[in-house]
Amino acid sequence: MLAEMAQWLVDIIFDMGYWGIFLLMGIESSFIPFPSEIILIPAGYLASKGDMNFSLVFLVSLGGSMLGALINYYGALWIGRNVLEKYGKYFFIKPAALHKMDDFFAAHGPISTFTGRLIPGIRQLISIPAGLTRMKMNLFLLYTALGAGIWSLILIVLGYTIGENEALIKEYLHQITFIVVITVFFMIALYIYLHKKKTRRTKV
Repeated sequence: MLAEMAQWLVDIIFDMGYWGIFLLMGIESSFIPFPSEIILIPAGYLASKGDMNFSLVFLVSLGGSMLGALINYYGALWIGRNVLEKYGKYFFIKPAALHKMDDFFAAHGPISTFTGRLIPGIRQLISIPAGLTRMKMNLFLLYTALGAGIWSLILIVLGYTIGENEALIKEYLHQITFIVVITVFFMIALYIYLHKKKTRRTKV
């Protein structure tokens, strides 16, 4: 099943070219989330065969990810924020809770956005609280690009180096995902430690 889906996507990407990767990554990163590995690993394989350019694959995948992230950001900002402010009280969401969320993202939005883009299942969702809290656009774009760029590069390189070997792809993908998640939790722990240390110094 996985092999058939991968082959189908390879055919689509090959037929649509770089626009196919851009559109698929835009959808993957927004309202219809599905595993980005079934897009970028085949694209990396095509790059290894010389049918696509590695750098262009990376750039269009990043562009698509940014488009999807912006769709979620502005959707949450224009629709979600207004709904929560008007009707949140009926769902026990008080204005004070929204203000606390705003304060949290004002202080920790960059690290949350960056690390969130590296965690499967959270990658697409992290743009929603960023939009709800009106995170500064320059910071949102920067840290979304960093996180999405790293993840895209990992998958493209995996497809480029391993190719069609489904067994190796599964094995290495699980290992890479585990290492990335552990690294993210380490980064968060380090960030919390440094933040608390800075807070203690400020109070002294």
